[in-house]
Amino acid sequence: MRQVYLRPCAFIETPVGFDGQAARLAGTMVYFTAVELIETEGGKRVSKALLSLADFDAHLTGLPADLADKARGQFSNATSTRPALKMGSRNIQLDQPRVMGILNCTPDSFSDGGKHGDDPDAIAGIGGAMAAAGAAIIDIGGRSTRPGAPLVWEGDEIKRVQPVVDRLANAGHAVSIDTRKAAVMEAALAAGATMINDISALLYDERSLAVAQANNCPIVLMHTPSQSSDPHKSDGYHDVLFDVYDWLEDRVEALVAEGILRDRLLIDPGIGFGKSLSDNLTLVNNLSLFHGIGCPVLFGASRKRMIGALSNEAAADARLGGSIFLAMKAVEQGHISCACTMLLKPCKQSMSGEACVTRR
Repeated sequence: MRQVYLRPCAFIETPVGFDGQAARLAGTMVYFTAVELIETEGGKRVSKALLSLADFDAHLTGLPADLADKARGQFSNATSTRPALKMGSRNIQLDQPRVMGILNCTPDSFSDGGKHGDDPDAIAGIGGAMAAAGAAIIDIGGRSTRPGAPLVWEGDEIKRVQPVVDRLANAGHAVSIDTRKAAVMEAALAAGATMINDISALLYDERSLAVAQANNCPIVLMHTPSQSSDPHKSDGYHDVLFDVYDWLEDRVEALVAEGILRDRLLIDPGIGFGKSLSDNLTLVNNLSLFHGIGCPVLFGASRKRMIGALSNEAAADARLGGSIFLAMKAVEQGHISCACTMLLKPCKQSMSGEACVTRR
């Protein structure tokens, strides 16, 4: 089956003086002047063209009608403004990068496991400091998803996150719950969380979809190669860029068909989950492609293993520079939100988290 993919490129700092030659990326202050149009067949790249925006429409006349229509749709998605995230009484505008601070309530996180103990007041205080430092969203998780991490019973996960969610939500912060389990989602949402961040894209727990439908809140859909108990299990990819894109696009369409509003959905390519260093770098260098799906993009690479691999095996607490660099790579490509061990829209670089949200 033949497919087409559109990647905005040739970014410029300002459209001034380039009338008709530049387009705005996803309602942000990022502008592009060209697109890379890639065709695949059977999962293999068969052609690519680098096109100025002035030549884009003319080039499409040479494509089959279905591919031309798909390319136009991706261009429309890439240049449309993303609505604000409605998180309870808070509206998170996506016209510029936002930081999502990752707040770990688990003793075995790869980046800061056990550093903040198990005192909800102390942990919530860290979340408040993230917000004071500029994090727009505080993402709270009660279990580690690092490779080889042990499973955590949902009751223990709830015990870890619920009191922290309650304290931060009551203090007026926009709070996201990072979990694959429906029971944990329900407990956190009841305590005041207003976003679901699910690494399995609502596929791990059969009740998760119903919870999402009932709460009508923003949902982050992350790519993982496996929705089993081990999210890192992978058989490899035909082409990681298009495999991840297709998976996320299909997941968005499936949830829209289930009645979830598209403007409630965010996507995350899942840096580090079942992906090699080469796979991760391919995704980072081509992040602008994902704007074609038409959803805000969350990018989470803060302090992850790939940074250690690129910086002489630096330990997690020595990966700040690499985290900032990758966050800025995302921002340069129009990403709206970043997750950090601080937070990403441009980047999530908070005192205890790891993720970034970006918009296309």
